Amino acid sequence: MIWIDTLVQGILLGGLYALFAAGLSLVFGIMRLVNLAHGDLIVFAAFGILVGVTTLGLNPFVAALLAAPLMFALGWALQRFVLNRTLGKDILPPLLVTFGLSVAIQNGLLQAFSADSRRIPSSGLDQASLDLGPVTVGVAPLLTLATAILAILALNWIFYSTALGRAFRATSDDPVTASLMGISPRSVFAIATGLAMVVVTLAALFLGMRANFDPSIGPARLLYAFEAVIIGGLGSLWGTLAGGIIIGVAQTMGAAVNPEWQILSGHVAFLAVLLLRPRGLFPRAVD
Repeated sequence: MIWIDTLVQGILLGGLYALFAAGLSLVFGIMRLVNLAHGDLIVFAAFGILVGVTTLGLNPFVAALLAAPLMFALGWALQRFVLNRTLGKDILPPLLVTFGLSVAIQNGLLQAFSADSRRIPSSGLDQASLDLGPVTVGVAPLLTLATAILAILALNWIFYSTALGRAFRATSDDPVTASLMGISPRSVFAIATGLAMVVVTLAALFLGMRANFDPSIGPARLLYAFEAVIIGGLGSLWGTLAGGIIIGVAQTMGAAVNPEWQILSGHVAFLAVLLLRPRGLFPRAVD
């Protein structure tokens, strides 16, 4: 029975990793941009929600609701005025710029909040659980997985069932032809990054309620996000969910054998998938 519980806890943990990765997958799928500051933007949003909770006395979910449009605006402006200028055949400029942004965010948060670990108060939600017979699941992890699924459903609906989604797909396939049809790739890219930052806000909310965080943990969140995206297949949102769950299950299984193996087990699972399926489990066609 312990292994069933371990499997369930791994699936729930995978929901958090899928939230980390969904925004990264969306941006890469549309504009082939690897954002090295993605993990630090999650931490930045977590501190923003924390300020709303501790300073303004808001409920964490209300604080996240208020933070989401601000993060959308930040993502839109970042892409529109900075990252769009780096896009091209050479992948090095966006990597360098986002790496610099990562360093700037970490140091800015360090100056503003110090290196102390923080946590978003959740009024006991992080301790609440549901007894489901053979297993007991936490309410917060269950909400995290449900939110990840809903976020991916929403992104897929936007991508495949709306005019904006058609613009995303057209610009992703051929920016030049899309421009001739009256679509502005720069504006489309900015909206995509804005949507990715909304997902980042959701990831920040559940990260902050479930675990301690500090200004230096962004790169580790980025690593989990990268692994989930690559396992699932570059640009595949449902693949990203599968990738997150695989990493989560591998970590909980490894921890059940030896607590010191938790992080290592996730990396081993990533390498195993990479050896068997170098393009991931559900790859999209990439030019």
